[in-house]
Amino acid sequence: MLARRVIFFGLAGVIGGLLLRLACVGLAPGGLTAWKVLVLVGFGGNLPWSAISAANALIGVALRLGCRDPALAVLPAFRRAPPPPRVRTAVVVPVRDEELARVLPPLGALLDGLPEATFSLWILSDTTSAARARGEDAALEAFRSGRHDASRIHLRRRAAPVGFKAGNVMSFLDHDAGDHELFVCLDADSEMSPAAVLRLVGVMEADDRIAIVQQLVVGRPTRAPFARLFQFGMRAGMRTWATGQAFWQGPAGPYWGHNAVLRVAPFRRHARLAPLPDGTTLLSHDQVEAAQLHAAGWKVMCLPEEEGSTEGTPPSLPEFAARDRRWADGNMQYRALFFRPGLTWMGRWQLLQAILLFLGSPLWVLVLLASTWGAVDARPESAVDRTALAILAVATVLATTAPKLTGYLEVLLVPSLARRYGGRGLFVVGALAELLFSALLAPVSAVNRSLAVAGALARRTPRWAPQDRTGGRVPLAHAARLLWPHTLLGAVVVAVAVAWAPRAWPCIAPFAAGLVLAVPFCVATSSPHLAAALERRGIAKTPEEHAQGGVLRT
Repeated sequence: MLARRVIFFGLAGVIGGLLLRLACVGLAPGGLTAWKVLVLVGFGGNLPWSAISAANALIGVALRLGCRDPALAVLPAFRRAPPPPRVRTAVVVPVRDEELARVLPPLGALLDGLPEATFSLWILSDTTSAARARGEDAALEAFRSGRHDASRIHLRRRAAPVGFKAGNVMSFLDHDAGDHELFVCLDADSEMSPAAVLRLVGVMEADDRIAIVQQLVVGRPTRAPFARLFQFGMRAGMRTWATGQAFWQGPAGPYWGHNAVLRVAPFRRHARLAPLPDGTTLLSHDQVEAAQLHAAGWKVMCLPEEEGSTEGTPPSLPEFAARDRRWADGNMQYRALFFRPGLTWMGRWQLLQAILLFLGSPLWVLVLLASTWGAVDARPESAVDRTALAILAVATVLATTAPKLTGYLEVLLVPSLARRYGGRGLFVVGALAELLFSALLAPVSAVNRSLAVAGALARRTPRWAPQDRTGGRVPLAHAARLLWPHTLLGAVVVAVAVAWAPRAWPCIAPFAAGLVLAVPFCVATSSPHLAAALERRGIAKTPEEHAQGGVLRT
C-alpha cells in the first residue's frame, strides 16, 4: 500500500505543481498586487482538490482499461460469484416522515432474491407525527399481508429521533440486532439488487477484518431533466474516481452512509458518535464512523462497481441546493473533529476531503471577484501573461472534471459498456448535453455552496429536513426568489467586464453566463416539455433505463 500511495501523491504533486507554476507565470508580470494575491489564495486553496481529482481519475481509468477485473485489483476479497451466505444479515432502512408506500415495493423485490433463512428487513422509523406513523403502520401491514415471509419484516419506531439517522441505526444495533452479524444500510430513496447485496456479503465473509464494504451508488432512472442530466455525468465520474481512490486508500476508504454492508460488532463498538465539543449532534455521520473504525484497526473498503446500486437524485435545482445546504452543515462540522486524538492520518484525510468539497466553492467565487477587480485595474503592475492564464484555465477545468471525462472515455473505448448506453452515438449526444448542463450548473452550485458554507460557519442551527423526492415544475417566481443573488452577481461581473475590460470577457464569460442564466436554467431543467424531449430522444439514458425498456417510475 505504501508504493501505491507514493504513486498517487507523486502524480498529484506533479499535477498540482504544474498548475501552480502556470498560475505564478500568468500573474508574474508587474509583480504582486492585492487582487493577484487574492487570486493565488483562492486558486491555491482549490489546488489540492484539482490535483486529487486528476490523479484519482488517471489512476482509475488506467486500472479500468488495463486490468481484466479492476474491482478485484483494489478489493482482493471480491468475488463475482460468491458462495451462498452463511451469516445472518439485517437489511436496515431508516426513515423519517417518508411515504412508506413508495419505499416498500423495491424492498419487496430485494427480499425476493435473498435467502429467507439469513436475511431480514427492518424499517427504522423516526417519524414523530401520529398521523404519519399510522400511515406507516398501514403501509407495512399491507406490504406484509401479501408475502409468505412476513415474519422476517419488521418496523421499529423510536419515541424521539435522538442523534438523527446515526442514532436510529445505533439504537437498532443496541436493542434489536440479535444474532445478526451483518447489516445492509439503505436510505429511503436507495435501492440494491439481490445480486449486489450478495456480492458485498460475500466480501465480508471472505475477510473478517472488513467492517464496511461500500459499493458505488448511481442515480436511478428518472424523467426529471435536472436529475437525468446530473446523474448521467456523476456516474461516469464516480467509476474512475472511486477506482483510483480505492487503489491507494485500500483498507482506509470512505463510507457514504448507505448502499453498504457493515459488520455489527465493530460498528456498534467503535462507530458510536459522541456530541461535538459544543454539545451539538453530528449531522453528517458516515465519514466520522469510517474514521473511528480506521482508528480501531478495522478495514473500510470500496467496491468500485455500480451495477445493482441506485439512489434518487434531487429532481430540481432548488432541491439540489437544499441537499447541498444539509451536506455543508454536516461536513463543516468536521473541522471540530480534525484534531481529535486517536484518529489515523487517513481518517483525518477523509474528514479534510469532505470539508474541501464545500470549502472550495467560496474560494472559486473569490477567484472570480478578484479576477474581475484585476480586469478593471489599468495600472502597469496589474499586467498578466494572458497566454499562460488561458492555458491555466483550460488545464484547471480538465483537472477538476478529469473523473467525468475519463469516465466518458472508458465508455467510448469499451464496446460492451457503450452498448449498455445504447451505442456510442447516443452516448456522445448524452455526454455533450450533460457537459453543457454542468457548465451552466457549476457557477450556480459554487454560489449555492458558498452561501451554505457561510451559514454553517456562522453557526446557523443545522437541521436535517425531509427531502422532496417527487419533483415537478419550478415556477418562475420561486426560481427568482431563490436565485436572485446569483443573477445579481453575474450581472455585475458582466457589466464590469463589458464596460471596463472587454479583453477579459472570454475568461469571465463561462462562469458569469451560468449566473446570469440561473433563473431560466432552473425553470428549464424542471420543465415537463424538456423531460419529454430528452426521454423521447433517449438523451442521457442510463443503462438501467435501457434495461427496463424505457419504462420510468418517476
